[in-house]
Amino acid sequence: MTQEQTLYIPMGVKPEAEWFPGFGKQQLAQSILGSGLAVILSVLIWLFKGSVPFAMVTFLTGVSASVMMTTKDRHNLSVLDQVRFMMVFKRSQKRFPYRAINEWPLQGEKL
Repeated sequence: MTQEQTLYIPMGVKPEAEWFPGFGKQQLAQSILGSGLAVILSVLIWLFKGSVPFAMVTFLTGVSASVMMTTKDRHNLSVLDQVRFMMVFKRSQKRFPYRAINEWPLQGEKL
């Protein structure tokens, strides 16, 4: 590469099409899975509790929460990604319990 040539690295280019900022095909699939869980939970609430309004609020809250949790921010991270990273970090940490022993006893001290 000569000095006249410069390297242009585009910023903010997304690898896939998005319906709205931070929400593409992969996030749609994750939201559908979360919405399915919300449907199952709201049907169970409706069957056991018999409350249609409570079941509807549960369904609508679950769908909106699944969309919010999967939408990526400007740093290309979603809440779901951050939780996944925290779980991986927690599993990767090793625990080394420390036991203190008296290595250098003072004069006149018995072991």
